[in-house]
Amino acid sequence: DSTLFFVYFCFMVTLRHLAEQLNVSVSTVSKALSNSEEISKDTIERVKALADELNYQPNRVALSLKNNETRTIGVIVPNILNRFFAKSLFGIEQAAAEMGYSIITCMSNELFDKECDSISLLSNGSVDGFIVAVSEETLVNKKSQHLQQLIDKKIPLVMFDRNLNDITCDKVVIDDYKTTFDLANMFINQGRECIAFMSTIDDLNVGILRSTGYEQAISAHGQQTPIKLSIKKGLDYQEQIKEFLQEYPKIDVIIAADNISGTTAVNVASSLNYKIPENLSIIGFADEVVSNLSVPKLSYINQNAVNIGSSALRLIVEKLKNKHLEKPHLKIKIPVDIVHKGTT
Repeated sequence: DSTLFFVYFCFMVTLRHLAEQLNVSVSTVSKALSNSEEISKDTIERVKALADELNYQPNRVALSLKNNETRTIGVIVPNILNRFFAKSLFGIEQAAAEMGYSIITCMSNELFDKECDSISLLSNGSVDGFIVAVSEETLVNKKSQHLQQLIDKKIPLVMFDRNLNDITCDKVVIDDYKTTFDLANMFINQGRECIAFMSTIDDLNVGILRSTGYEQAISAHGQQTPIKLSIKKGLDYQEQIKEFLQEYPKIDVIIAADNISGTTAVNVASSLNYKIPENLSIIGFADEVVSNLSVPKLSYINQNAVNIGSSALRLIVEKLKNKHLEKPHLKIKIPVDIVHKGTT
């Protein structure tokens, strides 16, 4: 195709111009710009200095044709308004910029069909691989064929936070089960006797794991039965929590699986004149900004979302660099932090 030849020809002339100025080969210039270990540091510095002086910009289209890669990653998230996913996306973009990659972001809006459409749109050669947090609809209906097709086509895939057990790929998560298990034990060791759990995400895998961790810790202790509130969407959250606290007046700890139930629980308990944290401690999965939305400020589990995002990006880039090697799939668990504020 003459158009493609012209693009490629212009790319080679630009490299050749640098090579002629420095009296080195085009190949040397190309490798120096890529920080190849085959080229001495002195030559790399000279090449880059001239490239900067002449404002050299590599033609990304030509590079893509030459190397059969776009250096672009497709990222699909369920909801950009969710602070966890927004911060994860920030981590992905930041790491991508550091490593010389670009990202194309799509939002599924928690819909399976939109998630499928996004993958179909980008898997035609627009991106080298995918980073995905699956939608609520995908998880609830346990649909995975669209992701398995990526695996079958050998398109690199990394899943983060929300993931599907039947998809064999690299994953970046926190240990949701252990986090709530340890939280419940922390409060038990402090002498708390009636520890409750509430959630708006019971239908998501992360919500199930957090609920199970709480249940196992309470059952192992043997002095109380698990007390749980599954907050129904579409109904008044405050009213549901108020009725729950009135039904179980002896509750002295609430572990919330998400930031919405955590901050709402603080405000409802305050309105009911609970002494927080003296008589009722509350902790949720949130961050500093969300913590400030309640009075007193919510203590929270910091999931280190930015680190999750950057780890996912670095993981997929590593896969792309070694895509011809058969390596075992990794499941990276990012450590969490307990941030004590006004409710613990």
